[in-house]
Amino acid sequence: MNEINRPDVLAEVDAAFDAYEEALVTNDVATLDELFFDSPHTLRYGATENLYGYEAIRAFRAARPGTALARTITARVVTSYGDAFAVANIEFRREGEPRIGRQSQTWMKTADGWRVVSAHVSWMETR
Repeated sequence: MNEINRPDVLAEVDAAFDAYEEALVTNDVATLDELFFDSPHTLRYGATENLYGYEAIRAFRAARPGTALARTITARVVTSYGDAFAVANIEFRREGEPRIGRQSQTWMKTADGWRVVSAHVSWMETR
């Protein structure tokens, strides 16, 4: 039976997510590239783009401006299923942005560590 939220697995995923978040806000493209699973099956739906495959995601990151990336996470839910699969969902705010940002990531444990295999970023209007 799969175990949900084993503390040791959650600690690993939290550490991987924290590394991703730090790389994102500092525009550490090499670390961002490393934390996505290198596969044509990996995908990322961004706020303005749909990226299919690791190479498309990597090319997007390389071309994206590295400014105004700071954000404050206002809600975070990480759930692990067994010892090799997890999802991380956050809500975030950016200074001067009235909308609420949302991000979801599906993480898979590989021989190289935890990697994002699917991600989605979107914005929601505040009420």
